[in-house]
Amino acid sequence: MSDLLLYLGFAAVGAFLGSKARKKNMELKFTGPFQTVAITCLVLTMGLRMGSNEEVIDNLGSIGLYAFIMTVVTLALVVIGIYVARKIVKIDKYGRMIGDGKELEDKSEVDEKPRVSKMTIFIVCGVAVGMILGYTVIRPMFSTNYEVFNNFAGLAINVGLCVLLLFVGIDIGMEGTVVENFKKVGARIFIFPVVTIVMSLLAGVICTLFMPFSLKEGLAIAAGFGWYSLAPVIIMEHNFITASAISFMHNVMRELFSILLIPLIARKVGYVETTGMPGAAAMDVCLPIVERATSSDVAVYSFISGVILSFLVPILVPIMISL
Repeated sequence: MSDLLLYLGFAAVGAFLGSKARKKNMELKFTGPFQTVAITCLVLTMGLRMGSNEEVIDNLGSIGLYAFIMTVVTLALVVIGIYVARKIVKIDKYGRMIGDGKELEDKSEVDEKPRVSKMTIFIVCGVAVGMILGYTVIRPMFSTNYEVFNNFAGLAINVGLCVLLLFVGIDIGMEGTVVENFKKVGARIFIFPVVTIVMSLLAGVICTLFMPFSLKEGLAIAAGFGWYSLAPVIIMEHNFITASAISFMHNVMRELFSILLIPLIARKVGYVETTGMPGAAAMDVCLPIVERATSSDVAVYSFISGVILSFLVPILVPIMISL
């Protein structure tokens, strides 16, 4: 809860500063490049944690395969579900209400973010280099006191997220169309996190049909919504060790694959579809990436979706594992 309030506070401060700069006709061209560099540093740190974590490395076999399949099924269903829902509520590819029943085919009218492909390369390299260094350097260096590095990396990620969310907020404030867009969409904005929840749980049900875990384990794993530091712990507390390991790997993969695929899905499918892919991470780690790959307006969708899913993880996971 405290992290949610902290992130929201930084985003709100950024939006306030951005709105002030917009009213004074100030140009803040440094925000985009800064976010790209900061995101790369952030995923590098995440890669270091993954590569140095014994649980991740030791479960890269069969459990990793189950987690991989479940992640692919989840992301596919979420993107399809949000795509269908977006069409039903008449929101176009770029997250705007369709006024005349037709989508804009000319994207020149939309603020397309530059260097998305370069950002993807930076992200891939950052994660890969981070995992290699985490396994070859960090793991042996902190073999007897891993918690020291883990706590430091966690602090670094939190600080980085706060800085990034500050600049995301500035972009939102500079855009100046968020409130207007939200009013146009209204309560329909909450449809997308609901679809994300339903499709994620459906993926859990489908995977139990051909994987060696029970329905309640599949639902509990799916209800983690990408929160790999919380959901596996709750499942382990109920003595489902294998399900806990799969949950950890699946939620890590959901966040990682979302980071890599968000720019592609934004270009090929739609902006709003990117907001459900990361699950709970849509409000923190993946929010700057969504904002860079789409628009400041869609970042609002992402933040709201992430907040709702984050609140539900500690509620739904215990319920599902206790069925």
